[in-house]
Amino acid sequence: MRASLIQIAVDEGEPVASRRRRVAALVREQEGADLVVLPELWTTGAFAFEDFGAGAEPLRGPTYEVMAKAASDAGVWLHAGSIPERDPDGTLYNTSLVFSPSGDLAAAYRKIHRFGFDKGEAVLMGAGRELVTVRLPGTTLGVATCYDLRFPELFRGLVTAGAETLVVPAGWPERRRSHWTLLAQARAVENQAFVLACGTAGTHAGVPQAGHSIVVDPWGEVLAQAGPDEEVLTVEFDPASVAATRERFPALKDRVLGLETPPRR
Repeated sequence: MRASLIQIAVDEGEPVASRRRRVAALVREQEGADLVVLPELWTTGAFAFEDFGAGAEPLRGPTYEVMAKAASDAGVWLHAGSIPERDPDGTLYNTSLVFSPSGDLAAAYRKIHRFGFDKGEAVLMGAGRELVTVRLPGTTLGVATCYDLRFPELFRGLVTAGAETLVVPAGWPERRRSHWTLLAQARAVENQAFVLACGTAGTHAGVPQAGHSIVVDPWGEVLAQAGPDEEVLTVEFDPASVAATRERFPALKDRVLGLETPPRR
């Protein structure tokens, strides 16, 4: 499988409509890839909290339309990163969109763990409630977003649901870049799965971004990693090695916690 992670630089001076067109062109350039991944909240910037309300859009809004067309034009599975979604009831969500090669919406995931410690995203956006997996030819994606990376129970739930490739779009800050790499490798090792983690470059509301998008194999080995600036990170990997790894070192079969029968009341 060939995957391309597009590490977008968010320039606050670039109009959002122009960025959508530019990113769509980058997606189309990945024709021949099986999977293309974009980062978190690339329309507004992950730390541009004050822009979430004004930049929010319905699920099937302008970003949806542009990305669906780009996926169809390139003939790729596209994880289009996430957008600030405004639900019909007015609630904002950090919502990821996954499109099939025909441009159809294959899945939408509302971020479960909101970052901010009672500020920013944590108070401005609602929390998702559902785990999301997407079946592709050859592998099943488990979908998570940025801060979710710090919560291993979410990823274990995705693996229990059949995930073999874990995709994590993010707007991760440079000051905690060492955690980004460490956690991506940890989630790969403990779940014996591939991790494709796509970050942003640039500066969001004064917060320098980590970049360094990363692809990790089921043994925790880094297959490829980007630098700090905007770039396309392309890697080929064999999804069949997930089953081989789990068979060779069957740690997942020894799970105990989380699998107990709930106590009777």
